[in-house]
Amino acid sequence: MHKKYSLVIGLFYLLLMACGGGGGGSSTPPPAPPIADDGDSGSDGSGDTGESNTCDVPSQIDFVEAVTESWYLWYDEMADVEKAGYESAQAYLDARLAPLIDEGRDRGFSYMTTITEDEISISSGAYIGFGFRFNSSSAGLFIIDVFESGPAWAAGVRRGMELLAVDTGNGFETLEQLSEREATSEEVFGPSVAGVVRDFRFRQNGVEVEFSIAKDELAPPALAGEPLLIERTGLAPVGYLHLRQFIDAALTPEDGFSSLSDATALFKDASVTDLIIDLRYNGGGLLSVADTMMDLLAGLTAAGEPSFKIQVNDQHPDFNEDEDNWGLFDELPETFSPIRIAFITSRSTASASELIINGLDPHIEVVMVGDNTFGKQVGQGRWDMHEDLEGLEREDCDVALRLTAFEIVNGENQGGYHQVGLDGTGRFTLCAAEDDISNPFGDPQEASVGAALGWLDTGSCPSSASGGSNGMLARQRVALPAWLEAEYIPERIDENLR
Repeated sequence: MHKKYSLVIGLFYLLLMACGGGGGGSSTPPPAPPIADDGDSGSDGSGDTGESNTCDVPSQIDFVEAVTESWYLWYDEMADVEKAGYESAQAYLDARLAPLIDEGRDRGFSYMTTITEDEISISSGAYIGFGFRFNSSSAGLFIIDVFESGPAWAAGVRRGMELLAVDTGNGFETLEQLSEREATSEEVFGPSVAGVVRDFRFRQNGVEVEFSIAKDELAPPALAGEPLLIERTGLAPVGYLHLRQFIDAALTPEDGFSSLSDATALFKDASVTDLIIDLRYNGGGLLSVADTMMDLLAGLTAAGEPSFKIQVNDQHPDFNEDEDNWGLFDELPETFSPIRIAFITSRSTASASELIINGLDPHIEVVMVGDNTFGKQVGQGRWDMHEDLEGLEREDCDVALRLTAFEIVNGENQGGYHQVGLDGTGRFTLCAAEDDISNPFGDPQEASVGAALGWLDTGSCPSSASGGSNGMLARQRVALPAWLEAEYIPERIDENLR
């Protein structure tokens, strides 16, 4: 059933927008919960005065104080700081959450944003760029994904190409030359402005090619390519689905692209019982989309049972006990009943992706193929400041707080994967396999897909899951030049997206 919460992903990825007023990504968002309990939470913030009509920094800090003290998941572990002297609400928020940030429990998940920016990124994944994602290793810089709706795809860039050189306006420079002169990321790839052009030199299969590509505004399709049927002798085909992001386009894509229901309808018509779901780069997204996906996969198998439960801090016990804050498996017209699912995962698989695997595990036989997941069991609520200030409209105060406000468990109250990943719980089988960029997504020759097929064929992990020469890319991280510095934060940012 569709809930009022959303796991937004940020990388594009973005985050879990529960609890928040006017949450982006939901067509009929619920009213915002109270910022603080009646009687005040001990602060002198604007959360309960009803008199403030400003959107200045002091008011924003008061707003952050009221929300965090009532709704932050680890509210009793925040640092005590004086509000005076902070020049921004973000600085104040960082100071309050410093113990959790330093520990790594809240890894950039809580932050200030605007309603406008949040709704655009979370619901659609839209951004201005070339439309590719890369990874760096000791062997070089390689393209790992190219968005079918973007200018890079139209120019001919494909997964597995190695980036050799970039022309920033004064002729081609190799990556080594760019690093040596300490070129910035913006200098190499250009500002985030539509129309900015860069010339790229790539190599694939020993052949060098050059493309001149202009940045454009694009929304990456939620599904990478078409859902596939992988034939096998004497048995029903294996279904293959690659989901990039839990965004609205997974349910209602642009013309020419596939939805989750298109995929399950295909699998249902082909009598598929074994399924491969590729989440190797999926950092999360909208909880409403994850909810629908679970309905499509287990709405018959587990009809009426809880698929997930949202749990907030102990200041709101009624919330945790309210079944309206749970997801329930519902049958949809395109629902089918896979018996086994092999999930392709990596350290970039997080949040809503982990929720799906954890939520289906009690009802469907599942295995993970690839690497352990990131380990993000918590979600962010969004609070819109103008809703707490009398007389202000959104246009007067386009300020929002994304705050780690809840954690997710499955219908059997199982969680325990925050910071350790799903494999860290000891409840899942993980078949090690490489991210083999020398082959396209869905190709049986690709290492992770091949390992998944091996498990589906034999019921056990293959003894070897080697890929092409570039296969170890995802694990061979090296020290990166300044213009390649990347910080992976599920549902928020991925600096390897261009």
